[in-house]
Amino acid sequence: MVGETLHVQTFGDFAGPPVVAVHGVYGYGGRWRELTTGHLADFCVYAPDLRGQGRSLWSPPWTLEQHVADIVATMDVLGLQQVDLLGFSFGAAVSLHLARQAPERVRRLLLLDPAVGLGADGAAKSAEKALAAPSFLDPAEARATYVESWPSASQNGVDQEIAHYLVQSEDNRWRWRFNPESIAAAYAEMARQPVLPPSSVPTLLIRATRSNVVHPEYLAACRTAGVEVADVESGHQLLLERPTETGVLVRKFLDV
Repeated sequence: MVGETLHVQTFGDFAGPPVVAVHGVYGYGGRWRELTTGHLADFCVYAPDLRGQGRSLWSPPWTLEQHVADIVATMDVLGLQQVDLLGFSFGAAVSLHLARQAPERVRRLLLLDPAVGLGADGAAKSAEKALAAPSFLDPAEARATYVESWPSASQNGVDQEIAHYLVQSEDNRWRWRFNPESIAAAYAEMARQPVLPPSSVPTLLIRATRSNVVHPEYLAACRTAGVEVADVESGHQLLLERPTETGVLVRKFLDV
């Protein structure tokens, strides 16, 4: 934990240019390990666990404004005046709102299949599903369920999930490290009216072509606003399904 803010993992070169990488729902900072190792090893990547997930505070509120405040406070504690900001899914929504609130703190903004402007019905169903969080008899059962859900995930990635994102509860069942209510709240936040990145911050939006998360209308509005757009042939889980293709695009944008 960084002060009273967020738990942060750091990857790459501590002397390198700073990047803050924000995960999505059902996630934690460790999800960025593989992309950093493969493509950003000479950057210093700070990967916080969002409030309500991982090893950060689990207490409410879980609004976009609170998540932004948490990350800005964490940046202040770490002495990070300006960073490249990288967000996936709900983490991209958080990153987008941070860049709008404090554009001077963001050098470049990268949005990986951003979950903004979701339909109300779909968001409500996803929130309801989140409240019925699964539990497992043991880590082996959790592993089998994870691999069934994400068969393209690397063996190393699965090992990391089991080691760092699974915890045994008081009833001796095993659960992933997230507060179900915080996930449900996140889906409500993702159903807000979508907003565009600030014009003063160079932005890349990476769309997963086999995902329906980014609406065509939002993509068109981003292009009109001068946002750079790139496609990756993938489902929504870019970090698990296409880490190499995604990493190459991220690296190219940050090198400019």
